Amino acid sequence: MIGDGAVSLFKELALSVNRQSDTHLVRQGLPSYLMLTDSLVQSLPENPDLLLAAAQAYGAYASSLGDEEADRSARLIQRAKSYALRALDLHPLFKGAEKSSFERFQLQMGQAGKDQVPLLFNVGSLWGSWIAQGPDAIEGMADLPKVEILMNRVLELDPGYYYGGPHLFKAILLSARPVPYGGDLTKAEYHFQQALKYSQGRFLMTQVYYAQYYAKQKLDRDLFSSILNQVLATPADKEPDLILLNTLAQEKAKKLLEQADEFF
Repeated sequence: MIGDGAVSLFKELALSVNRQSDTHLVRQGLPSYLMLTDSLVQSLPENPDLLLAAAQAYGAYASSLGDEEADRSARLIQRAKSYALRALDLHPLFKGAEKSSFERFQLQMGQAGKDQVPLLFNVGSLWGSWIAQGPDAIEGMADLPKVEILMNRVLELDPGYYYGGPHLFKAILLSARPVPYGGDLTKAEYHFQQALKYSQGRFLMTQVYYAQYYAKQKLDRDLFSSILNQVLATPADKEPDLILLNTLAQEKAKKLLEQADEFF
């Protein structure tokens, strides 16, 4: 009962946080929330919903921090990933998945149905963020094939989940990778366009990543500037449940525009 009540409370808190436009307030207030989640997880370590809520909270706080706090953000993402993988491990279909061989991991993901999409998407997103930001690059890159398998399964099951999030993940990966290691800007463009179709301009981070990863790699400054200026011209409250993320997207867009001369 305590666990169910805590998860319900955290969902309401997360909704309230996502509707905030004052990023300073969020950055100041979330640490207390994180301490509360840690305390509850310690009391109820076998509650997967609580673990996932804690993982999302840590991931949200990490994403709210600026580049000047990159080291702190990396530590927070590591905690988020740890909680997320513990939640995954508690699901009967995915027991031991983190340590499974790639072949067994693929079989486990193949058993997933649409009901498991929210769990898998959140785990994959946080695991992928840890790889991108974590201090141990070698360990992170060794995990990347599993994250790809997991997110490919989400893409198969529900490509439009969370404003086209599975397509966005795929697009960023294809853009960021060098060509000899599987990078492909043509395929990346396809997945970005699919993500844009599903988000319908409501999730502004899609456009920001489109500029940051695709337009920048293509050395297309006009596209880069056009996309980011469009982000800045869009009201952050176009989607009420995404006000915080859209505000953060606009902060990132502004910074990228200021750095344009370094990129092109």
